[in-house]
Amino acid sequence: MSKKQSIKEKGVTFWNDFKAFAFKGNVLDMAVGVIVATAFTKIVNSLVNDVFMPFISWLFRLPDFSKMDIVLVEPTLDAATGEVLDPGVTMLLGSFILNVVNFFLVALFVFVFIRTISKLKRKKEEEVVEEPAPVEPPKPTAEDLLAEIRDLLKKDN
Repeated sequence: MSKKQSIKEKGVTFWNDFKAFAFKGNVLDMAVGVIVATAFTKIVNSLVNDVFMPFISWLFRLPDFSKMDIVLVEPTLDAATGEVLDPGVTMLLGSFILNVVNFFLVALFVFVFIRTISKLKRKKEEEVVEEPAPVEPPKPTAEDLLAEIRDLLKKDN
């Protein structure tokens, strides 16, 4: 065999290595986790956008909290056509706050989930009580064995 593998052999080796990696249990578990996390993100986004943010908007008397912004540089418009020449600079504060609330909610839910799983694992480990190994009777010493033999010989006579 030569030191260099052919391209075909390298391809087969690469494919076999990839299959061994891709179909391990951990990778499949991770893929399921990503899919569930994507769906979970939609739920959290809905909770923030549809439940919390309307309440916060009501508190601050803003019609749409996500549109709360701070204009640093006003946009420049063409006087004749009204066309925007320079869009200006705007800090989208409401959008930032929305993303911060999303992050904290996701972090909170993940923390609660992991904490619950940890408590369940600990509880399960406590339930599985190992029975102590049976205690072996002490091994007789040579003197005990000799005494037993002597006693048996006395009985036979």
